[in-house]
Amino acid sequence: MSPAPSRCEISQKFYFDAAHTLRRDIEAEGSRRIHGHTYHAEITLAGNVDPVTGMVVDLGLVRLAIEQLRPQLDHHLLDEVPGLGPATLENLAAFIWRAMANAVPGLTQVRVWRDGVGDSCTLR
Repeated sequence: MSPAPSRCEISQKFYFDAAHTLRRDIEAEGSRRIHGHTYHAEITLAGNVDPVTGMVVDLGLVRLAIEQLRPQLDHHLLDEVPGLGPATLENLAAFIWRAMANAVPGLTQVRVWRDGVGDSCTLR
């Protein structure tokens, strides 16, 4: 019998509600007015399983990092969040990546999506 693989991916999801505007050529009128969404995000980490703990990383550490990040986004006007730029899914994924990369080891993916309109962005 061969040993079980020791490399795993783990993830943690969270959500936040926020408003924004967006300058664009298509669907311009509604986008330029302040409007809001419920955003969902998923942080994925990869690494070797520690033989002592049985974990890649303790998800409690990931949740602590999210608890530090989430208040910067939840119930905010995203246009005013320092370092975010235009409130696109792409910029949100990059913003979350930057916040998580320093806080948790092995970050491999950030996904941001809005169920209400069916769109998403995955940053690897």
